[in-house]
Amino acid sequence: MQLVFATNNLNKLKEVQALIPKHISLLSLKDINCLEDIPETQNTIEGNAIQKAEYIKSNYGYDCFADDTGLEINALNGAPGVYSARYAGPQKNSDDNMKKVLSELEKGSSREAQFKTVIALHIKGKVITFKGICKGEITQEKIGKKGFGYDPIFKPESYQKTFAQMDLELKNKIGHRGKAITQLVSYLSSLD
Repeated sequence: MQLVFATNNLNKLKEVQALIPKHISLLSLKDINCLEDIPETQNTIEGNAIQKAEYIKSNYGYDCFADDTGLEINALNGAPGVYSARYAGPQKNSDDNMKKVLSELEKGSSREAQFKTVIALHIKGKVITFKGICKGEITQEKIGKKGFGYDPIFKPESYQKTFAQMDLELKNKIGHRGKAITQLVSYLSSLD
């Protein structure tokens, strides 16, 4: 089986490749010569994932899957949410995004948050979605050098480390994207 993972984010690609069985050949956007920015104009995480998967299928013809992920912070009414990648502006800079989140969360406010990933699989003419959630809290400062995005300020429930302090194996096991990918892999296995 051959599938395109509709992302230009090499960190996401690395995380997902570690979870996909070897009998599934995973192609990147670069592999199919898709060099343009895929539109993400929906107002929900699920909507963006579906939009990206449909874009690849209709423009390139491949069976594919796409994900969209958002950090949802209770004290910020679910923000940054669907705007997580560009929360501090169109430059999509992770450090700027984390600084904005940390400055918006005053010392006394709740720091409860969750990461949500939705994967949209476009295969055999239909679209199926899978959702993974990881609950946790926002730290007072950035901690750790691993991972990407908001990982240095997100500490999952029942853990004393941020995602940026964890190795990829543990992050994939407990994290939002890992949970959604596990559902995706289970579904793909049922197609064999």
